[in-house]
Amino acid sequence: MFPLNIRTLAAAGALVLSVSVFAMGGRPKDNEEAVNSRIAPVARVELAAPSAGAAAGDRSGEQMYKTTCIACHEAGVANAPKFGDKAAWAPRLALGLDGLLKSAIAGKNAMPPRAGSDANDTELARAIVYMANKAGANFKEPAAK
Repeated sequence: MFPLNIRTLAAAGALVLSVSVFAMGGRPKDNEEAVNSRIAPVARVELAAPSAGAAAGDRSGEQMYKTTCIACHEAGVANAPKFGDKAAWAPRLALGLDGLLKSAIAGKNAMPPRAGSDANDTELARAIVYMANKAGANFKEPAAK
């Protein structure tokens, strides 16, 4: 008598499965559309101009920070100085508002020009003043031009 146990049944099942796969001609053939639908991304990110809140040109430093700057400066992405981190901001504050504004307009390291936003010079300066003052500076916010 041939003893039946779990290993014997598993081996028999694997043998039947492999024989049936070869009988069908190997792996099942998928069409390209089915494959693409299975490997398609689950999400897509699109950046758009802000539609709520203040109009471009009228945004405060805090609004600019919360809509644009926070993406990198909250967590320190790509070595951006973290919001409120006095030690990280200290060498930058030594440049003064004009030096920081010049860097923000042109872009610095991983930060794109104008931080990738549609901000004008006044809005950029307001955002810099907001962040710098939270890190110990005493910059004055510029008036609207």
